[in-house]
Amino acid sequence: MTTVQSIERAFSVLRSLASGPAGVTEIADRVGLPKSTVSRLLSTLEELGAVEQVSAGGEYRVGWTMIELAAAARPGRSLISLVRPHLAELSRLTGEAAGISIPDGDDMLYLDQLTPDSELQVRDWTGHRIPMYAVPSGHVVLAADDGAAQRVAAGELTAFTPHTITDGATLLQRLQLVRSDGYAWALEEFAAGLNSLAAPVRTADGRVVASLHVYGPASRFPGERGAAALGEIVKTAAAKIRLD
Repeated sequence: MTTVQSIERAFSVLRSLASGPAGVTEIADRVGLPKSTVSRLLSTLEELGAVEQVSAGGEYRVGWTMIELAAAARPGRSLISLVRPHLAELSRLTGEAAGISIPDGDDMLYLDQLTPDSELQVRDWTGHRIPMYAVPSGHVVLAADDGAAQRVAAGELTAFTPHTITDGATLLQRLQLVRSDGYAWALEEFAAGLNSLAAPVRTADGRVVASLHVYGPASRFPGERGAAALGEIVKTAAAKIRLD
């Protein structure tokens, strides 16, 4: 295998993970390469920090090296490095997983997540792209961009659970509430048994460029503290993050 061919194949593997974590077999199917070849490439990429395993012997996802490079390609400081202390504090305050995501077309790209130790863990969504209409992180972005909101509402809204918003008019009504509250809730709309909450992260001139979000099992989140109180906590945390 030539050096150029190796680079092309390694890049194909990395691109295949852009749609979310996957195991060796699934990656091999995505890129059309033998599992043995993919396994060797993943081993090398893992050594370089370009990919990492979610758990021992489990799926692979995009690693910190690639995420930091992507963040560095954007103007200003690394978003992940900047937000990480806020995620830690937000996770401590809520007792739930906290993450940061950015818009990518009509999807939200989940860049980072901190998950506290708990008997009932939630999935790590780092590296996943999820349609904006299906998650509160997308709702707070759409609420700040009427053109994007109208475009998404006019498109096909596929159900992920029985609670997913699949009607454009209903989505636009939800966004009006988000504008009023300054945060967005979704109750089992993207994944069964998972509730989530998000607030917008703005630049100094007020543009929404990212979402700060918290999510946990529906059995305990929002719980006794209530949706409004938790919404204010996340909104306040997001307002502390000021981007150039």
